[in-house]
Amino acid sequence: MLKIALLIIFAFVLGSIPVGVIIAKTKGVDLQKVGSGNIGATNVLRSLGKWPAALTLLGDVLKGTIAVALGRYLGTGTFYEGLIGLSAVLGHNFSLFLGFRGGKGVATSLGVFILYSPQTALITFIIWIVVVLTTKYSSLGALVSFGLLPLIVLFDSNEKLPVALLITTLIVIHHTENIKRLIKGTERRIGERV
Repeated sequence: MLKIALLIIFAFVLGSIPVGVIIAKTKGVDLQKVGSGNIGATNVLRSLGKWPAALTLLGDVLKGTIAVALGRYLGTGTFYEGLIGLSAVLGHNFSLFLGFRGGKGVATSLGVFILYSPQTALITFIIWIVVVLTTKYSSLGALVSFGLLPLIVLFDSNEKLPVALLITTLIVIHHTENIKRLIKGTERRIGERV
């Protein structure tokens, strides 16, 4: 249990690394003060363009994947792999380096499932892409794709359902303001420059 506790703590610290903020600083931009103020790839895209956004997306995804990979390498078992991955998502959402503020956890959550349940990650990503291409709303893509995550993961394993439910809950909670803006019709579309 000590090994698992240490891995959970490490994953939280790893998840806390604010990739988007670091990339924006190299460009002389305070990411939390531009656009939506969010630290994720969508705000980086609006504020800095495609390549910084792509690097942010990659970095945020890798945080989740690396966390699960460490759990698997050290033989923690399926359930604890998921908890370790969830800890990385929580680190992203409540970053140690940003006063326990952070992003919404979409990319890091996808990164978790890339290794934890690859087919679930693929289907979730396809749904996200379809929704984003048809509506141009990144937030709606996240809400629809991760809203379906608990159902999708059941095709893989019941054991992975608790982590899927927790991740879905986190994503919905962190998109509360987006939901309000979507209802009002004031949500920014993906790619809109600040």
